[in-house]
Amino acid sequence: FQIRYAGAADSSVQFIFYQPIIHRWRETDFFPCSASCGGGYQLTSAECFDLRSNRIVADQYCHYYPENIKPKPKLQECNLDPCPASDGYKQIMPYDLYHPLPRWESTPWTACSSSCGGGIQSRSVSCVEEDIQGHISPVEEWKCMYTPKMPVVQPCNIFDCPKWLAQEWSPCTVTCGQGLRYRVVLCIDHRGMHTGGCSPKTKPHIKEECMVPTPCYKPKEKLPVEAKLPWYKQAQELEEGAVVSEEPSFIPEAWSTCSVTCGVGSQVRLVKCQVLLSFSQSVADLPIDECEGPKPVSQRACYSGPCSGEATEYIPEETELLYSSLQEFDELYDWEYEGFTECSESCGGGVQEAVVTCLNKQTRETADETLCVTSRRPPQLLKACSLDPCPPR
Repeated sequence: FQIRYAGAADSSVQFIFYQPIIHRWRETDFFPCSASCGGGYQLTSAECFDLRSNRIVADQYCHYYPENIKPKPKLQECNLDPCPASDGYKQIMPYDLYHPLPRWESTPWTACSSSCGGGIQSRSVSCVEEDIQGHISPVEEWKCMYTPKMPVVQPCNIFDCPKWLAQEWSPCTVTCGQGLRYRVVLCIDHRGMHTGGCSPKTKPHIKEECMVPTPCYKPKEKLPVEAKLPWYKQAQELEEGAVVSEEPSFIPEAWSTCSVTCGVGSQVRLVKCQVLLSFSQSVADLPIDECEGPKPVSQRACYSGPCSGEATEYIPEETELLYSSLQEFDELYDWEYEGFTECSESCGGGVQEAVVTCLNKQTRETADETLCVTSRRPPQLLKACSLDPCPPR
């Protein structure tokens, strides 16, 4: 038969089947007399009969059916002639309704040798007789042979042992790079119910690493030729564009404002050693010695234009750029916009900044920024870019 079932996930369906009765009790003939003379008794019994094969089988097959009621044994007296005097005549009291028949008695079954998967339990069985006063005493086994002897060994707990059942893996916890995936592992018994008893040593693992082929990093795009910055400006932007990663790295903060409003001063900034904790997506500070490589400088010179119209000459040690006689070049050098930087973000909205360069008006070639007057530098020009929403992590 076929079943289509669409109930709740935690529901269960039970099916009950009834089989035709194929084993029946059958009464036996009388057993031999219990005494050869002087009066004895003989009994009938019942045996379990297989209707299909016409054979006698173990009694337990007939116990499966409550409708099968085992016939009670019949009793009759026999060999009532007196015994010869030489045999020591002894009177045998006939059994009646007030004198129970000899019967098999058993001790309780022992505990099963195994809790599942099939075990064995045993008991002892003996033939006993009860007198008129109700005292029970053991007797010879032949007196109980009107019924088959009860089994002394039987199988037990033959159902399968609980087993681990692993369900499907979850999707990877990330949409790029390396992450984790999980699954539910249950201990299921022979009825399909969630239970205990499975060996912890054989439990399948519930999580494992997974790799999504999509890279997590932003591909480095080359700036267009017309927007290429002077080498020292590129170095400065590369340094300031450091982002926290899963490897400890130096992360400089923004420069402070120049210490003077004109002439040559200094700027300072804080440089931290930080790492990205990928699982919680949070940033943690580390001791400085945890980061490898050269530490970015935390102080530099800055120039805010000439003071009171006078030229200032200064040679900073770090860059060795020459600031002198700026006013002599006012006519020859000037600022111009020249292309845009790459977008600050790969998705979710970013900005591009117009690149301002100092040009030689005659040759149209890029010149050192110190040759252009700082006060004439055009204002910062920004535009939006990468407006598509980011995919979820």
